[in-house]
Amino acid sequence: MLEHGAAPPAADSDPRPPTPAGLGTRLMRRKPVERLVAEGGQGEGGTLRRSMGVWQLTMISIGATLGTGIFVVLGQAVPDAGPAVILSFVLAGITALFSALSYAELAGTIPVSGSSYSYAYATLGELIAWVCGWCLILEYGVSVAAVAVGWGQYLNELLDGTFGFTIPDALSAPPGDGGIFNLPALLVVLLAMVFLLGGAKESARANTIMVAVKIVALLLFCGVAIQGVHSGNYANFMPLGMTGVSAAGATLFFSYIGFDAASTAGEEAKNPQRDLPRAIMLSLIIVTTLYCLVAAIAVGAMPWQKFKGSEAALAGIMKDVSGQDFWAVLLAFGAVIAIASVVLTVLYGQTRILFAMSRDGLVPKVFSKVHAKSGAPRANTVIVSLFCGVLAAAIPLGQLADATSIGTLFAFALVNVAVVVLRYKRPEMPRSFRTPLSPLFPVIGFILCILMMLSLDVVTWIVFGVWMVVGLVIYFGYGMRRSRLAPAEK
Repeated sequence: MLEHGAAPPAADSDPRPPTPAGLGTRLMRRKPVERLVAEGGQGEGGTLRRSMGVWQLTMISIGATLGTGIFVVLGQAVPDAGPAVILSFVLAGITALFSALSYAELAGTIPVSGSSYSYAYATLGELIAWVCGWCLILEYGVSVAAVAVGWGQYLNELLDGTFGFTIPDALSAPPGDGGIFNLPALLVVLLAMVFLLGGAKESARANTIMVAVKIVALLLFCGVAIQGVHSGNYANFMPLGMTGVSAAGATLFFSYIGFDAASTAGEEAKNPQRDLPRAIMLSLIIVTTLYCLVAAIAVGAMPWQKFKGSEAALAGIMKDVSGQDFWAVLLAFGAVIAIASVVLTVLYGQTRILFAMSRDGLVPKVFSKVHAKSGAPRANTVIVSLFCGVLAAAIPLGQLADATSIGTLFAFALVNVAVVVLRYKRPEMPRSFRTPLSPLFPVIGFILCILMMLSLDVVTWIVFGVWMVVGLVIYFGYGMRRSRLAPAEK
């Protein structure tokens, strides 16, 4: 679908006669933009349905983003940066902004479900596309698990304040954190799965309601907690210097994961060329504003040293400031809804990434099978949900958050490269949104992503390296030979 009045882009052409493809050629084979767009919505046995406008798309990105950093990861970031965690949010937000501009251009130009995986396939070649898609699996799949782990913490806050009991640690915390099996984390993933099985339209409606609840909850926190702000809590503003601010910023980048979620809905949007760029930019502005506001009030209301080890910091602040359990319980309810919304929308994005990769032949066909009645990839949804649910129940939160950040940063870096490549190779293509000052802004976005990756722990890099090796083994053993572009080269 093109914007009204836009001419269709010229097809890729190659006047050279076909020759047997060597390994290098196969690794660099690109999928033409026209073919990507033409295949939009098509799956095994059915098609995805175009049912979402700019409002629903914006809510998907906000739903996937808003909540993780504030409700879950804030307690890990403040001990690194102190009150300067506000600057860490700004740093992470600026890093996200440059990449968001690149995402907005590509989402409007290549409006398909594969997000940065598909953008890389059209510009950088199949191997890079696979690496990008593999990073997205890490980004979306693991972040679902990480967020679900934090959901159990707030569920216990809610149960304690409402009914006076909590789920025992053995059943509400992952191994390594005093638990045997994190049952709430598994349950929230399965609940999201039920919504997704009903179809994109129904999931989007439920998500919009949940997003409204969590925005109200955060504004409520600001209204109550600001009464407990003490200027002395800002006195030693940057106790660990810019090193701490940068380290916290890298961790907090986890809280911006999701602004690109709208780009995974490219094949279920009514007018993707117009609405996807708007949804991506609008969601990032709203989320960054709320994050900075809540963080500034939180560190003003509680000394930064007390944040260490707290995964439900906001509820504790509400209780301390008001002296009443009521406000903390109300915030815990908002957090339960907020984090459930993140699980729902990020899980949605994960299934659509795998849908696109499956349609290209790089992963099994089961992931691109579409249920004729609901228009949803049901088998895909069930498989991904069960995997993420078990992961959430078995892995500690901190390691998950950092592993997700590095995968996201790598994928975002590739998106910035893809914008420059597509501008160079296909300058005539109609673009509903153009990244300002290209190639300067994409280059800045790329550099910022790499710098934030370098600030992550060595252990995180080891995990990322192992993940990449596993991905390459799968690609060379399965994806490269089964790619739908392969038969054309034989």
